[in-house]
Amino acid sequence: MGKIKNISENESIIDFSSFDDAAAFNIGGNTILQSVDFFSPIVDDPYIFGQIAAANSLSDIYAMGGIPKFALNIVGFPSEDLSLDILSEILKGGMDIASKAGVPILGGHSIKDKEPKYGMVVTGLSNGNPIKNSTAQKDDSLILTKPLGLGVISTAIKKEIASKQMINDAINTMTTLNKIASEIMVDVGVNACTDITGYGLLGHLLEMCKGSELCADIKFDTIKFIDGSIKAAYNNIISGGTKRNLSFIEKHIKFSDNIDKTKQLLLADAQTSGGLLISVPKSKEKELQAKLLDANCNAMKIGYMTEIKSNFIKVS
Repeated sequence: MGKIKNISENESIIDFSSFDDAAAFNIGGNTILQSVDFFSPIVDDPYIFGQIAAANSLSDIYAMGGIPKFALNIVGFPSEDLSLDILSEILKGGMDIASKAGVPILGGHSIKDKEPKYGMVVTGLSNGNPIKNSTAQKDDSLILTKPLGLGVISTAIKKEIASKQMINDAINTMTTLNKIASEIMVDVGVNACTDITGYGLLGHLLEMCKGSELCADIKFDTIKFIDGSIKAAYNNIISGGTKRNLSFIEKHIKFSDNIDKTKQLLLADAQTSGGLLISVPKSKEKELQAKLLDANCNAMKIGYMTEIKSNFIKVS
């Protein structure tokens, strides 16, 4: 997209020239947020796949502190090879998660495809000014609201070596909406936020650091992982996407000697419907964590923002 010249529009607040999670546009004094996401199945159950895809699609609006108002389905489906009952289950899963979020699905579009794909265009309103990923401040604390390891477990599922407990834990994580965490961060007042998805924790954190012109200092041992994911990673259950993630960003990161290659890959692990990464003023850190804990959000402090030195991210 960087090679494409866009038209100039005075009402545009956020477009693809930044690394933010959704577009923002002013219409009649209201800030409209819009995002789109879709992908192929990462689990065998079509209903659960629909749930995961919907939660993932809604997440970008939540990451900007917005309120999703309605959604449109995007579907690719091999109707000549698979029963339409499977598609019905996918759509039902998406509808149930959208209903849980209070978001009506008003329509959509479908095409024939070689494999199933599902996701949503989500339109929302900003709850005040959109929370960008480029407005972190020096000395902010970094709070992560979901454990990592989803990409490792998704790869283990494809290889049919994931335990039932690993699968259930991953599904519970991926189908959990970021709605409550978003509402809490808006209430507390934070400086920046993004959600952790395909680029992994390090990739999305790098976007935050570059946009904010700051460095992040994070501690590996403070980060929670879904049970079984670390062991699986050390057994080389790592996706190609995760390896590409690390290869693309590692030049910007200083790893301490205790952070071996597997730990580096775990931090670059491509997530689906991951948690929010919140940059909050140190003075509000305890309030944010307490409210997230009361809401049963599995939040953790993983580091802080500081001045840029030789790298954008330091991991120890």
